[in-house]
Amino acid sequence: MQQNEELPAAAGQVARAYPELYRAYAALGEACAKAGPVEGEALRLVKLALAIGAGSEGGVHSHCRRALEEGVPKEALKQVALLAVPTLGFPRAVAALTWIEDITDG
Repeated sequence: MQQNEELPAAAGQVARAYPELYRAYAALGEACAKAGPVEGEALRLVKLALAIGAGSEGGVHSHCRRALEEGVPKEALKQVALLAVPTLGFPRAVAALTWIEDITDG
């Protein structure tokens, strides 16, 4: 695992048990992030939107924590959930908003 990186319990256990696998996974993520011109706040919001689309509560939590650490306003995070309404549906968007608020308002 990378220094200072906190993973949820199950992911952390896998990363510790299979460090080479986790290093490769982390390197892939870094390579994907560097594959084009999207960076900074836009990159973080796209990753949040992808986690919402995948229905990944853990992913939403993780990207929200990182976004806040990077200075992304919590209102922007909540807007991403609201943007999901026409594409993913009201129930999925509301679920995503509650996951975001777990981090922003919790």
